[in-house]
Amino acid sequence: MKLKPFFLPKREALLDSPRMPLVPNTLARLSLACGLLPLLQAVAADHDSSRWEKTIVQFEAADRKLMPQPDGVLFIGSSSIRMWKTLKQDFPGLSVINRGFGGSQIADSIHFAGRIVYPYKPRQIVLYAGDNDVAAGKSPETVLADFQKFVKTVSAKLSKTRISFIAIKPSIRRWKLSGKMAEANVLVHDVCAKDKRLDYIDIWQPMLGDDGKPRPDLFLGDGLHLNAKGYALWTSIVKPHLVRRE
Repeated sequence: MKLKPFFLPKREALLDSPRMPLVPNTLARLSLACGLLPLLQAVAADHDSSRWEKTIVQFEAADRKLMPQPDGVLFIGSSSIRMWKTLKQDFPGLSVINRGFGGSQIADSIHFAGRIVYPYKPRQIVLYAGDNDVAAGKSPETVLADFQKFVKTVSAKLSKTRISFIAIKPSIRRWKLSGKMAEANVLVHDVCAKDKRLDYIDIWQPMLGDDGKPRPDLFLGDGLHLNAKGYALWTSIVKPHLVRRE
């Protein structure tokens, strides 16, 4: 059966649709409507990335044994990337690199860019992060600011690299945070829509059932991480966004 394409609704539809949690932050809604986001961007608090040092060292050790070929597609971010064990099989014909480290936030990928981004010289980066950011108490505006910093960091060394942001997913365990996650997705989508180097991949709507809530059949028992069916859905949505060698 041929999958139907998924499209991100207009900003107003995202905010007001019965399938999307109501956005509780009136100020954020006003910023979306009036284009006042720059006035609301939060300054990211100091972030300690040292807890991931051991994991990054392991990546570097693997690189010394077999360095990935340049011009590949780098998947980076939190546990939804780390646990994507079928990544190479799901995207045959593409040189894919998995550098996900579970529990990480966007700030962590920024911090370690010099060690697990720059060396690979990828033609495209697929980022999944923001989920843990919101769970840690970061605002949608801070998630956007961190994403923009990630883009700036990457572009400083890899000006031609395309960056694709996989939308923060709706999950059973974190459904109470879905309003803030939806806000963050809208903010990142709007920025991506204005820059040809950026790409927003909407997996939010496809992961919702007819009741407007996360589909249980896509998750492991923890209600947070994807099962094989969840990754199959992601694969079908992400694949058209990947850049192949010319």
